[in-house]
Amino acid sequence: MRVVSLVPSVTETLAAWGVVPVGVTRFCDARGIAAVGGTKDPDVERVAALGPDLVVMDEEENRREDYAALRARGLNVLALAVRDVTDVDPETARLADALGVPRPRLALGPPRPPTTRAVVVIWRRPWRFLGPGTYGASLLERVGVEVVPRDRGPYPALTLDEVRDASPDRVVAPSEPYPFAERHRTELESVAPVLFLDGRDLFWWGARTPSALARIAAALAR
Repeated sequence: MRVVSLVPSVTETLAAWGVVPVGVTRFCDARGIAAVGGTKDPDVERVAALGPDLVVMDEEENRREDYAALRARGLNVLALAVRDVTDVDPETARLADALGVPRPRLALGPPRPPTTRAVVVIWRRPWRFLGPGTYGASLLERVGVEVVPRDRGPYPALTLDEVRDASPDRVVAPSEPYPFAERHRTELESVAPVLFLDGRDLFWWGARTPSALARIAAALAR
């Protein structure tokens, strides 16, 4: 089957299953495979020219207008919807069924009770944070982190003073979409102690999810 993946985490999951796509985005970790643009700006004509049997998208990662454009060209498009860690198992099962490969068994383990409060910073200048109702927040909640603030939407734009008012115990700073790193520590620690995480563990769902949960839990315990 000829597959085009417009989702980096799907591309990673396909590799774990031994499925080699014919097209991927420039953000996918897949050397030697044709790149067809980005997650927000795929080259629809180039995708169509690859003659895929299946194009895989994600409702959070990709745009509706690109989905519509691909469908208008008669392409078979599978749009997955992962907004919570509990969506991973059924949505990867949908993907496996569409590919005709065995359904994976993802052992996520039981959720842990909340033991710490954290703000999750995802952008700088302007500051933007992760809120409830998102995959990343649900992943953290699974390992005992209450993501705050709770009432400002999924991706709130807030000042550092506003997030201080939420009284977090920690600031979680992932390496994507903004490349937070050690050079930002002093600025972020004006809010609370900082935990730097691999952004792929926080935002890439699929085959990575079980090991990502384990790595994040271990990082929190240090």
